[in-house]
Amino acid sequence: MTIAEIISARSTLAGSRRTGACKAIAIALLLSAPLGLQAKIDANAVYEPVSPTIDQARANILIARQLQFTHFRDLGISDELSGDVFDAYLDYLDGQRIYLSREDIAKFDEVRTKLGSALKTGQLQPGFDIYNLVQQRIIERLKFALNTIDNGLDSLDFSSNERILVDRSEADWEADAKALDELWIKRIKNAVLAQRLNGAEDEDIADTLRRRYEGQLKRAYQARSEDAFQAYMNAFTGMWDPHTSYFSPRTSENFNINMSLSLEGIGAVLQSDNEYTKVVRLVPGGPASKQGELQPADRIVSVAQEGEKPVNVIGWRLDEVVDLIRGPRNSTVTLEVIPANASDETITETIAIKRDEVKLEEQSASKDVIELNRGSKDYRIGVITIPTFYADFQAMQAGDPNYKSTTRDVRQLITELEAEGVEGLVIDLRNNGGGALHEANDLVGLFIDKGPTVQIRNANNDVQVLNDEDPSVAYDGPLVVLTNRMSASASEIFAGAIQDYGRGLVVGSQTFGKGTVQAVRPLNHGQLKITQSKFYRVSGGSTQHKGVIPDIEIPSRIDKSRIGEDALEHALPWDQIEAVPHTRYFDFSGIIDELRKRHEERFATNPEFSLLQQEIDFLERQRETDTVSLNLEERRAQHEQIERTRLTIANARRELQGKEPFDSLEDLEDWQDQQAADPDTTDDELDFIIREGGHIMADMLDLDQKMASILNPQQFAVQAPAAAAR
Repeated sequence: MTIAEIISARSTLAGSRRTGACKAIAIALLLSAPLGLQAKIDANAVYEPVSPTIDQARANILIARQLQFTHFRDLGISDELSGDVFDAYLDYLDGQRIYLSREDIAKFDEVRTKLGSALKTGQLQPGFDIYNLVQQRIIERLKFALNTIDNGLDSLDFSSNERILVDRSEADWEADAKALDELWIKRIKNAVLAQRLNGAEDEDIADTLRRRYEGQLKRAYQARSEDAFQAYMNAFTGMWDPHTSYFSPRTSENFNINMSLSLEGIGAVLQSDNEYTKVVRLVPGGPASKQGELQPADRIVSVAQEGEKPVNVIGWRLDEVVDLIRGPRNSTVTLEVIPANASDETITETIAIKRDEVKLEEQSASKDVIELNRGSKDYRIGVITIPTFYADFQAMQAGDPNYKSTTRDVRQLITELEAEGVEGLVIDLRNNGGGALHEANDLVGLFIDKGPTVQIRNANNDVQVLNDEDPSVAYDGPLVVLTNRMSASASEIFAGAIQDYGRGLVVGSQTFGKGTVQAVRPLNHGQLKITQSKFYRVSGGSTQHKGVIPDIEIPSRIDKSRIGEDALEHALPWDQIEAVPHTRYFDFSGIIDELRKRHEERFATNPEFSLLQQEIDFLERQRETDTVSLNLEERRAQHEQIERTRLTIANARRELQGKEPFDSLEDLEDWQDQQAADPDTTDDELDFIIREGGHIMADMLDLDQKMASILNPQQFAVQAPAAAAR
């Protein structure tokens, strides 16, 4: 969730991905004292089953009513839904299928088809029974792991040809406890191998794993009724769509802190992902975004305060991980993460981030100028980067005539760029996760005379059309809009409108596809965030699920199979309604093939693009790995190959920048640590994708005769044809 989204979240929200029944919760890691290290486990500890409360039962009934009667999706609570809730709940509690066996699942055969009717009437005990069994199995598995470690790592055999499945989310459940024992031996071997390959000694490995499993065991013993209820409700609400979720009173507190913009910390949005805490999105201008190493879909393994040992957070509740990452401004927190592109869960990276305040000015739109020499002609292309759609609502409500907003700032930047003699404009919306809806509407208005910008349809099929009523145009020259997979919500509304009006070209990669609107509704116990409407472009197509497809595509490192609306279970589908009349400024069909041809010819000889493609190919190979070897020698060879590839790619980039190569991977990592300590020293040179946007603009200017219509848009205005009926 971006700053602007947080500001406007009470009316419109945007955001994220879900695994199983896991829900994204906007946690912009705030200032407070961190938790201490986990205590030693009491050998005589006994798991105390949790039970539902009357308040939870009442909240359950209210949630069921809201979902059935006010959600955008018309979905009844049926026997079929009951089975889906059951599967999603197990996915939430044991997504990697490492705790429960087929014998355990069979115990709940009768429950599978009855959860729906029970959830209608607030009968929570079946869900709590499942939760308690899973907690007991977690405790058994962790005790087994600790016992294995205590028997000595030298008892483990690393010379066989065994392999372990990297992702077990689609695997069969193991038959019984004995089969789970065998699986867990493999898991422990895998963890030991990963640390041996990183240079750790067996004594240190045993200590690290022991602390990890003891930490998880402690959390299992400390399970609370609210943990079971939130997990169960989110499995239930997730049947309607991935952005509808239940917030417990504690989670609601964190959410409401975000509403007040108390944003000090690392600036990240997190969610639970089975046993892990996963990064959903980075707040533009925040410490993590500026530091540059933490990425969406990274999973957090441990958290370390300055001068302290890392605390393993696998299996922790989301709110507890957030508390641990919080800390004083200018202090450093170190995260051990499994990178989004890691081939298996044992590959981790350590990232040090200096906590700081997320400053509004660092999220503001900014400008630059690209100077291109194209044979006999030089071009000056303006670039405006918009990290988020923001507005200072407090200043606006107070009547401050100089309040900051995206549209006001961009208007001023356009004026400055035109004074500098730019011939075209590139708007960079990459990684812009959205924000204030009215700012997207107003920003479109800077580039068109007047007209509709977006349609919003509610559950009753009533359609509201937002319009730009201001006939003034801040910029009527040629336009390119850059997008990527992390461009979402308000970014998609702007890019889609520019594309529909023929006002400019969209360049980059397919956007996120977040085309729904949520409202937060209070309950007697916690809150419900519920999807109530859907965005549609002026041409009638929804931005939901499909996003905006660029006119000219540039490959991206981001894995679309893991990040994006179409990667989410139960995401609302793409559809379309009637178009609304709107001006078509230019028909690019006559020149788009030539523009694509020139772009592809440039990239065929561009060393930076070649390097990007090498990275993408490398990441693809990593992602395609479904098993890893438990043989030490084979694993070492694989590890060394990965390390060599990382170093080769890093040094190729250094060479392009005219810098000395790194002698070793350790040198690269030391340099990354130095960058993390002072992210403001990062090289701000315009990246090659922005420059390619400038080249595409120059191509458009080269075709000036065919581009005459966009340079004088009113002369060539036509009415867009109506789209197909709903």
